[in-house]
Amino acid sequence: MLQLIGLLAISWLLIWLFEKGHLSVLGLTPTKERMKYFTILFVVSAMLSATAFILRMWIAKEEYTISQSLTAKSFFLETWNQFRMVLTEELLCRGALLYILIKKIGQTKAVIITSVIFAVLHWINTGIWGNVTQMILVFTFAFAMGLLLAYSYARTFSLFIPFAIHYGWNLTQNYVFPDTATGNHVFTLAAPPPTVTISYLAFFTMLLLPKILVLGIDYLIIKGHRQVEVP
Repeated sequence: MLQLIGLLAISWLLIWLFEKGHLSVLGLTPTKERMKYFTILFVVSAMLSATAFILRMWIAKEEYTISQSLTAKSFFLETWNQFRMVLTEELLCRGALLYILIKKIGQTKAVIITSVIFAVLHWINTGIWGNVTQMILVFTFAFAMGLLLAYSYARTFSLFIPFAIHYGWNLTQNYVFPDTATGNHVFTLAAPPPTVTISYLAFFTMLLLPKILVLGIDYLIIKGHRQVEVP
């Protein structure tokens, strides 16, 4: 909690120093329109994130079961942890930085620069530095997702919108479903995944289709939002 308060304080200071503005430019006040788009984008992103695991069940024959360690306390704690991590990334990579860059150098350059920062941050967070193949894969999706998230803020000037996409995707990927049979999740692998021979088409469908869908569908939803004037 102190980390988020600190980031908000730094955001306010940067906005005041560079633009003589305040935190309202981040669009953190709930409105009917913001909450409508928040709900739609959160649900759509979470559902599309879940398709990655549905495809794994169908193609790779993985089986999942509700975790025996799931409790109300663990659910709310992990939901909060994911909320905190996503909001931290939004404040670091969008937030005051994106707003100031839009004002100083224009929307297109600002969106690209912050998306590069977002992708590089994922290199650090995932600990894949030095593995060129993994770095390329992680950078490609993180950069594309960064473009979507930055564009969604630039169109609405509300962090509610990129946060909804980011949180829906991360909560499902990182907590609802697991990548391993261990850890604190809603669902866990019922058994070690069986050895299944699949085609390259099936493999890349499992790997890429959910990512392509979340980028494309969320973009179309955001494009339908009216363009908000720069505050």
